[in-house]
Amino acid sequence: MRLRALLPAALALPLLLAAAPSTRAEYIVLRSGARLSVTGYQLHGDTYRLQMSGGTAEIPAGEVVSIEPEEVFEPLPAPLSDTSPFQKLIRAAAARYSVDADLIHCIIAAESNFNPHAVSPKNARGLMQLLPQTAVHLGVRNIFDPAENIDGGTRYLRDLLGKYNNNLNLALAAYNAGPQKVERFGRRVPPYAETRNYIQSINRAYSKFKSDRTAQITQSVSVLAPIPAAR
Repeated sequence: MRLRALLPAALALPLLLAAAPSTRAEYIVLRSGARLSVTGYQLHGDTYRLQMSGGTAEIPAGEVVSIEPEEVFEPLPAPLSDTSPFQKLIRAAAARYSVDADLIHCIIAAESNFNPHAVSPKNARGLMQLLPQTAVHLGVRNIFDPAENIDGGTRYLRDLLGKYNNNLNLALAAYNAGPQKVERFGRRVPPYAETRNYIQSINRAYSKFKSDRTAQITQSVSVLAPIPAAR
């Protein structure tokens, strides 16, 4: 069978990536944003021949955006606590803008690993990796100041959550790749490996922290529940 996508041209894929069959599970990312899990692939002329769990498929090479390795999970950051770096600033911004403190904490961990002087290859700066033009728009004067950076980054995150009706994946995609990229792909997560891995990393940590907190609250309620009086 042949699979065809219909969206405009995207990134070209270096032919070197497909010179030999794959030896482990990988994802073929199509222009449409679809991701195909494959166990092997070969390039024959201008066509990819894919080995999949249900058989084989062929797709034009021009429809392939990228080939991504199977997910590799990084260690989770430590959960937010009274000893976490910048925890007072995080909680203050969370209360000010009604954004979950655990989420802010996860984003800072993914963006800068709590380094207030971090500068990315794309010139994003500080704890929440604000671009200079974004910082100016947010009224952040000293982008490397932890208080200003966290305040501006949290306000930006709040605005993105509002823009995408509290769809966390879209808000995170816009935070990472820019809102214009999310809009370009029809308000869907762009098919970029960096953006998808970013969302996956934050969701994994954030879900774990919220699950642990819920379990702690449930346990505390159970311990504090009054014991029925004997009759």
